Amino acid sequence: MKKKKCIAMLLAGGQGTRLYALTSSVAKPAVSFGAKYRIIDFPLSNCTNSGIDTVGVLTQYQPLILNEYVGNGEPWDLDRSYGGVHTLPPYQAKTGGEWYKGTANAIYQNLHFLDEYDSDHVLILSGDHIYKMDYSKMLSEHIANKADCTIAVLDVPPEEAPRFGILDYDDKNRIRSFEEKPKKPKSNHASMGIYIFKKDVLVKALIDDENDPASSNDFGKNIIPKMIADKMAVYAYMFSGYWKDVGTVTSLWEANMDLLGEHPLVNLNDSSFKIYSRNQALPPSYIGENGHIENSIMTAGCEVYGTVVNSVLGEAVTVGKGAVVKDSVIMRGTVIGEGAVVKFGMIDENCTVENNCVIGDDTSDKNHIALIGRGRTLAPGTVVKPGEIID
Repeated sequence: MKKKKCIAMLLAGGQGTRLYALTSSVAKPAVSFGAKYRIIDFPLSNCTNSGIDTVGVLTQYQPLILNEYVGNGEPWDLDRSYGGVHTLPPYQAKTGGEWYKGTANAIYQNLHFLDEYDSDHVLILSGDHIYKMDYSKMLSEHIANKADCTIAVLDVPPEEAPRFGILDYDDKNRIRSFEEKPKKPKSNHASMGIYIFKKDVLVKALIDDENDPASSNDFGKNIIPKMIADKMAVYAYMFSGYWKDVGTVTSLWEANMDLLGEHPLVNLNDSSFKIYSRNQALPPSYIGENGHIENSIMTAGCEVYGTVVNSVLGEAVTVGKGAVVKDSVIMRGTVIGEGAVVKFGMIDENCTVENNCVIGDDTSDKNHIALIGRGRTLAPGTVVKPGEIID
């Protein structure tokens, strides 16, 4: 078979504990986002828009919904006879089987996939970020620099730097130091968790790392710092667009709110760089006689008979008569009963909020989101306080 220029490995096995009820039964990349999408739609669409047609999706925690959603990759034009998208769970080998121990170990356990779809370069991605990025531009710079590894970098506010891998680089963008989540960051240049490696360099690094009993088998903690210490050619690729780590309830709510307004921070209507998704065949949305929607987005199958302000409604959401939904995210299939009030709330898929329930209130803010887990039914008149989690 013809050798490929670059294939992608998408790390999608994280448990996402900081999303609490949203990830109690689904993998974080399968969490709903932006009315009609799931988080994993973004890196998969980025691959399609970047001309990368072979993607291994490494799953582990609660993979059922994620595996069903990805399927054969058809919505992202990744249903290929040679290449396409493949889900890669941990598997039992002759020498035994084990869960993925870290990001590097996850790729190590799938070296057979790298051999099956031989390529010159390997792109490593995370499945829990909202962003649009043309990876082909990063790949071109990686090749031009004759780099062993290239890391996508975004400058973050100094107070947020301890949450990231922080690096320093010279005037030619060659990285001089890298430290994972430092208590006292030396800069605000943050790794986005997006790497491109020469394939042969990656394979050797993974084998060496696996044979090191002291390693935690992680790219940020082990692989990258060792490559820099060994004076290998590790470069920074500067990214300046929208990028959001949606690993917490607050950040996921913020990212949904970033879609609203006349000039949204992330534009989902850009026909030149589409975000693709797998959606049901649903009827058009309907706004009733007394329905009112203001600065909000919704997708197919919704019915709105109440008031929706500054909110995001997923597929087939119903908002009953006299109900008020404000500053909230309501995911697909959920029903908000008559007279119910939801303020600064995030309600997962297929929930039923019966009549006259109150979720959150006017004292709420983005740091006190009331959260309702998947498939829950709240009895009539239930009160959920700001910041309370119903799992």
